[in-house]
Amino acid sequence: MNRMYICSCFGITEEQVREHADTGACTPRQIASACKAGTDCGSCVRRIQTLLGRGPNQRHQDVLVAGLPVGAERAPFAVEAA
Repeated sequence: MNRMYICSCFGITEEQVREHADTGACTPRQIASACKAGTDCGSCVRRIQTLLGRGPNQRHQDVLVAGLPVGAERAPFAVEAA
């Protein structure tokens, strides 16, 4: 079996992260509490976020799915000076 290691500090595999996610760990912090992944050097945190669907572009994707223009999540209303 070919294992994909997510956290080399603690030897945590992608499969283990997915198993923790399936049992309710839905944030990198909850994954860290379950198996220590992301608590040493931190280089795996972005990969964990991606596995959880919380990658750096996820907010952008959520806005596109909602049908809002890009940037609408940051400034929904234009404010004009009087």
